[in-house]
Amino acid sequence: MTNSDLQKLRYPIGEYVLNPDPSADEIKKFIDTIESFPERLSKAVKDLNDEQLDTPYREGGWTIRQVVHHVADSHINGYCRFKFALTENTPAVKAYDETLWAELPEAKSAPIELSLPLLEALHKRWVVMLRAITPAGLKRKIYHSGNKTEMSVDELLGLYSWHSDHHLAHITETIKRMNW
Repeated sequence: MTNSDLQKLRYPIGEYVLNPDPSADEIKKFIDTIESFPERLSKAVKDLNDEQLDTPYREGGWTIRQVVHHVADSHINGYCRFKFALTENTPAVKAYDETLWAELPEAKSAPIELSLPLLEALHKRWVVMLRAITPAGLKRKIYHSGNKTEMSVDELLGLYSWHSDHHLAHITETIKRMNW
């Protein structure tokens, strides 16, 4: 497998590119992506059996099951980051080791039916918050202690929109490649 092939498996929609000043239309698109993600994810995995769910999306990568649980973990953290940004002045948010979280027993073996409804409820609540954010609120910031950078709410929106599509593509591209 070439480096290009591996890169395509790791980043099926391309690597995240920061947009420091998204337009109102882009903000709406980011929110729409976050809103539709749980349904799109559920639809993608609904017919997969345990053997398929335990298939890595690439050699050395997470299984589809781990990806589903990772997205739930990540988006819970994301939701909280937005709430911190909107209620505190540039709060420091803690990083977490997503690789270690994905190795915990529930991430490796729990039914995905535990994370799918969690994502559905979380995203519904998240979108209510996102649609009410003012232009000034979009410019509020967090300080990410892991990468030691500040990010604004509108930048976080772009990141979590990309993150949703990124991991959904890991799953849908695996399904295509495996002819499931």
